[in-house]
Amino acid sequence: MKVAVLKETRANETRVGLVPEGVKFLKKKGFDVVVEKGAGIVAGFPDAAFEAEGATLAPDAAATVKGAEIVLKVLPPTLAEVGILEKGQILVSSLVPLANLDLVRALNDAGVTTMAMELMPRITRAQTMDILSSQATVAGYKAVLLGANTIGKFLPMLTTAAGTVRPARTLVLGAGVAGLQALATFRRLGAQMEAFDVRPAVKEQVQSLGAKFLEMDLSQDMEDAGGYAKELSQDQHEKELELIAGSIKDADVVVSTAQIPGKKAPTLITRAMVESMKPGSAIVDLAAETGGNCELTRAGETVVHNGVNILGPVNLPASMPYHASQMFSKNLVTFVMEMVDKEGKLNLNWDNEVLAGVCVTFQNEIRHGPSREALA
Repeated sequence: MKVAVLKETRANETRVGLVPEGVKFLKKKGFDVVVEKGAGIVAGFPDAAFEAEGATLAPDAAATVKGAEIVLKVLPPTLAEVGILEKGQILVSSLVPLANLDLVRALNDAGVTTMAMELMPRITRAQTMDILSSQATVAGYKAVLLGANTIGKFLPMLTTAAGTVRPARTLVLGAGVAGLQALATFRRLGAQMEAFDVRPAVKEQVQSLGAKFLEMDLSQDMEDAGGYAKELSQDQHEKELELIAGSIKDADVVVSTAQIPGKKAPTLITRAMVESMKPGSAIVDLAAETGGNCELTRAGETVVHNGVNILGPVNLPASMPYHASQMFSKNLVTFVMEMVDKEGKLNLNWDNEVLAGVCVTFQNEIRHGPSREALA
């Protein structure tokens, strides 16, 4: 069976869907692997490294996918790239179908089987295939570095001959994978930490990292079946803003990570909160691409308001492509093995909740319910 690895063509995307270590694993399992020339160079994986593990290099995208059963990518393909895919091929990548309905239609019309990896079910067995978690780990780490680089202060407490430097105060909003990684990074750097999440279940994880947990008194479970935070009522949201406002005014660095799948990110930081913060402090808004947790955030820009720096980074994992690619590759390799039987033959068993959960198109049928309804 042939697996093809395409070079990413979208602006500022530096990752690659399969790294040489992944090639080595698939070759041992009996796969042939073809990699588009130059696919991994920007991420730190030269063509020679792929060849050393048994991959064949192809000169362009069309030659790469020709005759392949499975095609691996990081980002959704462009419409032009859909044109080179063959009927019956399985595309494994991120897709964000509801934001790319024209692309879903094109893939379906082309007869491509599409596996959208960001739709991976939030179950224990699927954790090794969860690209959202692996890439959120990268984003949470890098967000802290961006914040630390922006403020004109040390993060740790320092005792020097010139006096004692007090530790920076930090606040993390949202204690999912990115938020917890941000806390772990702040801890390594010696900052004083607070964190907020509407889900009481994460309190123990936050405290295990040495942070103070800001807790709301909620009368209901705020975690949905997928492990995400539920949307709050208006009254609950007002209480949430009041709690955050009491802490954010003293923070030197704020990392916000709160998102609701399929919806605009909740506003957790108001203009008034920003104006209560100290000049020179920083907000790193990891929800910038879905509307932002701060009402002043602009995706891809740094806004300075009242002396406060509001960073709206996009695609942070691509700023650390070497390790981000390694983690993404591991997710995809594990998923590829989910699609084959013990003899290494393709077996798309739709009783398998992992396969059923991520499949968007199959044999000219849109299997992803929300996309099907949106295109009806």
